Amino acid sequence: MSELAAIRETAHSLTYPNSRPRDAATLILVDRSGSEPKVLLGKRDPAHAFMPGHFVFPGGRIEAADCDVPLAEGLHPSVETRLMRAVATRATAGNARAFALAAIRETFEETGLVVGRKQAGALAPVSGAWADFLATGFIPDLSGLRFIARAITPPRARRRFDARFLAVDASAIAYRVPGAIHPEAELTEVVWVGVAEAMKLPFPDITEIALADLVRSVAAGFPQDAPVPLYRGKGNSYGSLML
Repeated sequence: MSELAAIRETAHSLTYPNSRPRDAATLILVDRSGSEPKVLLGKRDPAHAFMPGHFVFPGGRIEAADCDVPLAEGLHPSVETRLMRAVATRATAGNARAFALAAIRETFEETGLVVGRKQAGALAPVSGAWADFLATGFIPDLSGLRFIARAITPPRARRRFDARFLAVDASAIAYRVPGAIHPEAELTEVVWVGVAEAMKLPFPDITEIALADLVRSVAAGFPQDAPVPLYRGKGNSYGSLML
């Protein structure tokens, strides 16, 4: 069995005890400056227990600190409205923004990339998940984000997530902290790849589905007010409806 086939077989295993999906957010950074869009993908350490060797978009679980962070600018109204529809309970604007902030924070933690604006004046000291981000002198900017898709992984998967896939143009990257990628990091390699090449890399099925949604969004002009698909995993396939 090839490495790619082995990775996919592990990802498709639905033999684990069922669990409640955890709220999560993912950020797709897309470079539209060339003839073909490129996306940023990171490779997970092959020794990791979860999705070893997969290429993934940066992202992770929502943290309590994601609900209370200073902003350079908030979400586009249409993006905020659709994210509110994607909140399972207590669909407030603050909870919707928490998904966007989690995606930006996780991207920073995993890649060292800052999606934000330089803060004029001193920021109050903070501790916890956002301390290193705010220590750069930047605060998060949500205004350029697009909501691409929401996906709930199938029952009996190894780990279940209720993930919101967000996207932003690479021009929103304001700063890069050096040294974030190394052999002991969560992502051992980060690459910008064209969409056609990305489709050949080992990654979860839902990542491939979200990538196809991104391609359609970019072809349509990368709008912020487009309908958003919700994918629900059942077995090894996904059904969808629109938010």
